[in-house]
Amino acid sequence: MIRILFKQLLDDKTFKERRRITIGEVSECSGVSRGTITHILNTPGYNTNTETIDSLYRYFECQPGDLLQFVNEEK
Repeated sequence: MIRILFKQLLDDKTFKERRRITIGEVSECSGVSRGTITHILNTPGYNTNTETIDSLYRYFECQPGDLLQFVNEEK
């Protein structure tokens, strides 16, 4: 399963900028709908499209490995 590390990147950005960043601000600045962001935050393994991922890369100014993590579910 691919895990989207949205919360971690949002926490990092909040810390670096020393201000509170809301989901509404992320939505407005990235062009990703608030509903999609909410699903990413609250639904483990949420399946989204590459356009959304690209927008989040641009917003967080990060690389794929910073936003996405592979989690092996075979145990």
